[in-house]
Amino acid sequence: MKLLLTTLALISIATTSLLAEEGKVTAGNLNFTLPATGWTSVPTSSPMRAATLKITVEGAEQPLEAIFYYFGSGQGGDTQANIDRWLGQFESPPVSKTEELDANGTKVSLVTATGTYMDGAMFGPKTAKADYTLLGAIIPGPDAPVFIKLTGPKDAVAKITEDFKKLSTSPFPAK
Repeated sequence: MKLLLTTLALISIATTSLLAEEGKVTAGNLNFTLPATGWTSVPTSSPMRAATLKITVEGAEQPLEAIFYYFGSGQGGDTQANIDRWLGQFESPPVSKTEELDANGTKVSLVTATGTYMDGAMFGPKTAKADYTLLGAIIPGPDAPVFIKLTGPKDAVAKITEDFKKLSTSPFPAK
């Protein structure tokens, strides 16, 4: 069993790298087109991640990270539960908005929240990061949604918000 899981993980990393070379990344049977500049696929650091992107932002001290999650059929919770969980990752209620993006007939939910973000592992210690913005997208897939989460200093995130929206809707091009 362990050998099987290791083999599947290696195949997943190889497939992600191959697609990234073509300016795409795959998560949950959806193909996402990367923005033209500054967005790079990197190996995932956890089996919970379907893909990870590093984003270089002019003026930012360090690259931002967009994490793709895909949990499989019937997993991951509904849209509102995930929005509530993301908003709950702030020290106090953040300034937030949720919008529906029309991706050629498919509705993609986008959450934008700004405040003091509590950074850290789900059950581990947290570090308060003031003036942070979270961008979260919930993209319907053939059998389950794909979730994309990005956090960073609000000024840096503001510079790439439109690219994040395009990335989130890219699996559904005009026909």
